Amino acid sequence: MKTCLITGANSGIGKASANQIARRGYRVVLACRNRGRGEAAVEEIKEQSGRDSVDLMIVDMSLQGSVRDLAKRYTNSYEALDVLIQNAAIFDITKKEKVLTEEGIESIWATNHLGPVLLTELLLDSLDRSPQGRILTVASKGLIAMPFLKVDLNDPEFRDRKFSVTKAYYQSKTAQVMYTYWLSERLGGSRTTANCIRVPSVRVDASKYPNLPGFLRALYSLKMKSALTPEEMARTYTYLATSHDLSHISGAYFNEKHRPVNSSKYSRDPESIEQVMKLTMGYVGLTGSATEQAKPT
Repeated sequence: MKTCLITGANSGIGKASANQIARRGYRVVLACRNRGRGEAAVEEIKEQSGRDSVDLMIVDMSLQGSVRDLAKRYTNSYEALDVLIQNAAIFDITKKEKVLTEEGIESIWATNHLGPVLLTELLLDSLDRSPQGRILTVASKGLIAMPFLKVDLNDPEFRDRKFSVTKAYYQSKTAQVMYTYWLSERLGGSRTTANCIRVPSVRVDASKYPNLPGFLRALYSLKMKSALTPEEMARTYTYLATSHDLSHISGAYFNEKHRPVNSSKYSRDPESIEQVMKLTMGYVGLTGSATEQAKPT
């Protein structure tokens, strides 16, 4: 039985994807921060999918210690990993000030970029034990509106510049696209692929943002009416995770219609990618060994 690990899978697209992938006969491992919500999601997916092979593992993707612990627990519990979907991310539009994690890193940069990179690097051996491992990272269609956005190599955490939750979020998603290209290049010749998904607006209950002003809540609710449902978006996750058509496709950026699209010119620039990955590997403590770890054996 193939195994798929999905981060942030207790709600939204992550849970919908877990349900759909479980229906295709995969063992699905939900990696969630909240145990109660995770356990409820596991039971719901088991009931809806008619499958019992749905497991839960607890992780806080903002904390590297927690990510390392998850990777260790996974490798001790499962023989291989066939699909890794880096779905977990934070984007609280009500935040006006940056928030630091317990490890002292700006939370959006830590959760949306550093955590996924570290977990992927630590699970590469498990993915290599699969007949055809797949890594899926997640970016946003909102990046189209920011074609000149770059990762601030000197201050990615907004320590010396004014914090913007929007810029922090899209910076992290730009970095994820660049990581996908970087990783795909280094996995060339191996059985493991790395691709990225461009997610458009997906319906989220406005109650998720209790501090949102009334007029913004109304605008948000209006926007959500034309957005995709989590189940609709999950079809792309499921297709990229399970389709035989994708077994030899790597380093691509897919939209919600399963079609390859281009990311920004900056995100595709080899020199810029190397600079961002050097910065990233320094953060996660893999400086000097990252390239070798990502090469196929």
